[in-house]
Amino acid sequence: MSESRALNKMGTKSMFPLLMSMSLPAMFSMLIQALYNIVDSIFVSQVGSNALNAVSLAYPLQMIMISFAVGTGVGVNSLIARRLGAKRYDEASDAATHGMAIAVFTWLLFVIIGAFFSRPFISIFSDNETIVTYGTQYLNVVLIASIGSMVSVMGEKTLQATGNMIVPMLTQLLGAVINIVLDPLFIHGYWIFPRLEVLGAAIATVIAQFCSMFFIITILVVKKHDIKISFKNFKLKASVLKNIYIVGFPAIIMQSIGSVMVSGINGIISAFAGSVAIKEAYINVFGIYFKLQSFVFMPVFGLSQGTSPIIGYNYGAKNKKRMYSALKICLLVAGVIMTLGMLLFQFGSPFLLSLFEADELTVELGVPAFKVISLCFIPAAVGITFSTLFQAVGKGIRSMLMSIMRQLLVLLPAAFILAQVDLLLLWYAFPIAEVVALVAALLFFINLVKHDLKKLDEVNDTLEA
Repeated sequence: MSESRALNKMGTKSMFPLLMSMSLPAMFSMLIQALYNIVDSIFVSQVGSNALNAVSLAYPLQMIMISFAVGTGVGVNSLIARRLGAKRYDEASDAATHGMAIAVFTWLLFVIIGAFFSRPFISIFSDNETIVTYGTQYLNVVLIASIGSMVSVMGEKTLQATGNMIVPMLTQLLGAVINIVLDPLFIHGYWIFPRLEVLGAAIATVIAQFCSMFFIITILVVKKHDIKISFKNFKLKASVLKNIYIVGFPAIIMQSIGSVMVSGINGIISAFAGSVAIKEAYINVFGIYFKLQSFVFMPVFGLSQGTSPIIGYNYGAKNKKRMYSALKICLLVAGVIMTLGMLLFQFGSPFLLSLFEADELTVELGVPAFKVISLCFIPAAVGITFSTLFQAVGKGIRSMLMSIMRQLLVLLPAAFILAQVDLLLLWYAFPIAEVVALVAALLFFINLVKHDLKKLDEVNDTLEA
């Protein structure tokens, strides 16, 4: 056994420097991704309100695709980290190879969805032919050519599980920068490029994803890691798939229900808006908010990416003390980020809306909406941190239940009821749902401490002695 394997930094390094060294690259890359999402929408909004509306309506189906990529990656990440913590290196490599195989199979699924379901999906929410055409063009490209996203995300999650956060950061940074550079060229037709408008945004996205995929595949093949991906004599194993999806399937559901939530809110807006102008303005407000909130949430998700393998590794190594230390630091940092984000939305809403060429009606409706929704940021910080814990120790079902509660069981019914009183009130459903989910998270955590983590006490006593 090599010295690097025997002395993995996730089990030995001082916790705060360790967590920051693993989280900051992911947080930075997530900030770049969030910046890309914002810049992408800004360029699209310059085409016109119909273009922005189309991309907003297309986003839920795109989110489902991303949910499958990220959710499966979370399952693979958790399994690899736990196997490395238990010093079962061959099993960790086998899990990584399974992850790449799953990524390809998942891409084939979305080829079918993109080809046959893009137009019907957009048509549910709009009968404006321009919006439907824009939305269909966008989804056709980003779903059918999604293999770049699938493989690059899986590569990132695999390396993060080994403690390598730099390469995943560079992978995301490369994709985001290329995307931002190509967006104005393909959307507006600058230089030698044709003006493709919304279709151009989709083409820029998939080109960037392919660049990220080729980069991370090269790193995985050329560099040495604690895991090795090899398809020589590879066979899919039901036991490995089960262990991946015990965490991965709930993570997919968690990510996917965000898509259902966005579609549900858009449906509620469509049902209760008094006119087409009001409906399209509200949908644009929510679409703009959803892009902007990623600038706050993405760094917390990056923090989560850095924290998850540390908790998973030390859970596998039966070191509860280090698990708790990572959890506490994650809670503190996430709380600070979300507090700053809430202040930004409370006091900077007019400026944020102006970035998207928002007209007077959109600003009028958007400012109060942003102020109300952002009240959910601080309780969300706690919820995301506990979700990270549950996923890292193989209890992904609990994270899934929290997400279902936040975005379906509480949020949509509350929004539906409040919208019948006044459409502006539907935004209060967000902080209401987040508080309910926080209560559930605390109850799940208490149960975890009393049962699963209690078994580690004896081991910790021995380590301290």
